[in-house]
Amino acid sequence: MACQRPVEDGGKALLLIVERDPAVRRLERFFLEDAGFCVELAEDGLDGLNRARALRPAIVITEILLPRVDGLSVCRALKAEPSTRKMAILVFSVLAAEERAIEAGADAFLRKPIDDGLLIGTVRRLLARGGSEEGPT
Repeated sequence: MACQRPVEDGGKALLLIVERDPAVRRLERFFLEDAGFCVELAEDGLDGLNRARALRPAIVITEILLPRVDGLSVCRALKAEPSTRKMAILVFSVLAAEERAIEAGADAFLRKPIDDGLLIGTVRRLLARGGSEEGPT
């Protein structure tokens, strides 16, 4: 599978979507796979944390309002751990909470409803930057 190889070796970037709403998960997956990315899904924050630690995706895209562990806590936890701190995190939420997301360690913030061009463009910018070392977009 192309997702198993590093991007520099011709593989596709692996993205993890952590989203409680199944319709939004499907729509995000559709747009991102159509743009050439590999996508894994999680429907709550705890599953998202566990999958991020296990899969080491290039980018985690998370909603704030999640069951079990909220998206800002997911962001803080991943940025606090040495093995996941360089993972880029895009908070994609219905809430107007950009400042809180950035304070929690997010590398970018988008407000719903979904705009496929903006979502794909933000993901590509985060990938081109190679992680979170330059601060938020």
